[in-house]
Amino acid sequence: MNILGISCYFHDAAAALLQEGQLVAAAEEERFTRKKHDYEFPQHAIDFCLKLGGISGEDLDYVVFFEKPFRKFERLLLSSMQTFPRSQRVFRDAMIAWFGDKLWIKQLIQKRLGVAPAKIMFSEHHLSHAASAFYCSPFDEAAILTVDGVGEWTTTSIGVGKGTDIKLIKEIQFPHSLGLLYSAFTAFLGFEVNEGEYKVMGMAPFGSPRYVDKVHKLLRFGSDGSFELDMDYFCFHHSTDKTFNGKFEELFGTSRDPEAHFFTPGTGYPSYFGEKPANYDELGRSNQYYADIAASIQKVTEEALLMMANAAYKETGLRRLCLAGGVALNSVANGRILKETPFEEIYIQPAAGDGGGAIGAALYGYHSVLGKPRKFTMEHAYWGEEHSAGDIEKFLRNAGIRYQCFEDEDKLLDKTVDHLQEGKVIGWSQGRFEWGPRALGNRSIIADPRRAAMKDIVNTKIKFREPYRPFAPSVLVERTEDFFDLCRPAQQYPARFMLYVVNVREDKRDIIPAITHVDGTGRLQTVDKQFAPRYYRLIERFGEATGVPIILNTSFNLRGEPIVNTPREAFATFSRSEMDVLVLDNYLIEKN
Repeated sequence: MNILGISCYFHDAAAALLQEGQLVAAAEEERFTRKKHDYEFPQHAIDFCLKLGGISGEDLDYVVFFEKPFRKFERLLLSSMQTFPRSQRVFRDAMIAWFGDKLWIKQLIQKRLGVAPAKIMFSEHHLSHAASAFYCSPFDEAAILTVDGVGEWTTTSIGVGKGTDIKLIKEIQFPHSLGLLYSAFTAFLGFEVNEGEYKVMGMAPFGSPRYVDKVHKLLRFGSDGSFELDMDYFCFHHSTDKTFNGKFEELFGTSRDPEAHFFTPGTGYPSYFGEKPANYDELGRSNQYYADIAASIQKVTEEALLMMANAAYKETGLRRLCLAGGVALNSVANGRILKETPFEEIYIQPAAGDGGGAIGAALYGYHSVLGKPRKFTMEHAYWGEEHSAGDIEKFLRNAGIRYQCFEDEDKLLDKTVDHLQEGKVIGWSQGRFEWGPRALGNRSIIADPRRAAMKDIVNTKIKFREPYRPFAPSVLVERTEDFFDLCRPAQQYPARFMLYVVNVREDKRDIIPAITHVDGTGRLQTVDKQFAPRYYRLIERFGEATGVPIILNTSFNLRGEPIVNTPREAFATFSRSEMDVLVLDNYLIEKN
């Protein structure tokens, strides 16, 4: 049986293919179109999934869309009418967008894939989130918590998964949304909504949560873990381009200029910003205020998630938790949920945001609707496109690029480890690209974590990004506890997907300074030999040579671009940065 799941039309459009209940392929559209967070109909991702499955659209038994368009349209209409005339632009833009493609997704699927109407199903947004976590997990029974901006009406839900059944038992509805609250602060801090939330999370450790009391003026918590926003401070429910209003700014001051360089006395002033301004100290103090705001909203978000997780435990009595929705990508909060709630195990699949709805929709159709038994656990994230040795060599030859080809993998790994020890920065591309927003060793930029200067080198010469952004450590799973405060790492699935921030052990922080954030933490990735054999062996070799079985890992892309897919994209990114070495599977390229 072939089931295709699709998500699109808000952000991170994606497709996923199940064959006989097993995931075969999953990819986000941005990896093919090179448009970051591409939200259009994911035709390229669909074509990839079908090709890998060896089928055409006519061979599909079912196509499942991740939400119900008419219910979402209902919310837009009712919200617009309730806030008219302030919402007239929202209403106008909604009519243009929704009467174009969004309402007619069923007909579009029929047209693009040649699928009969009876084979097209629709899940619900938060049900797809819940399914993407629970059905991908190894748990037969678990509590489920989904938290994001908004689906049709729901923004937060608590549910229970048991066997092939999922039941959502409590929910919070629009406009009360933890995701939209965080996004309002993302915009206030000068970052792009649905893109810059992780920048806020990275900025927070450079500040102090001095303004938690002010943030608490914006929302009220219930004793059952619920919450509601004070809508007097927001305008996302009636504006197309603003999330917060004048009353918000009266409370928090003027929003940060998105074009201004962000730095604080703690981050320093990177050389790629240019010459230091004459009012450097004044700007540093001003930016420190914004860092304190970031720390405050991050702390309140963590508090809210802890309350909701405890409410889910109280409601279900279960000690396993599945998390999904865009807010589940807040890896700092995830680490606290593991440590500070009664839950003993947590599962989060790597594309916890809207892209993951494609997998959730397909699994919902297979298990909940068709009643088919579970046989799949998402053990790893490598579900994207790969490129053969023939394709790589053809590209290199046609482009006239000098390279070394290693038929002996051991020699390739030894050469790569030598380069790492020399302080070189390496683009590392192999196998199938990752599902979700994290690079997990198949499309990564890697470096030596022992060099304190490496953080600035990679930020300055390669990523061209804000100086406060941390880098992740990839660590051999069996050596995790030697360096990080994470118990039973082999059982911690989110750690495989870089979805926990944990403390770096105090006696190890000076050993691995490049991946230790300013607050002594690291957003680690545990690497298992079974699921990432070559990347594991690379880290193992580096550990044998240095005594540190850890590699600095960041995504293989430049600022503002999607992670690379093809050899051509990898080489272009390599060429436009100051990376020293590029490894494309068995092919190694060095810059002169």
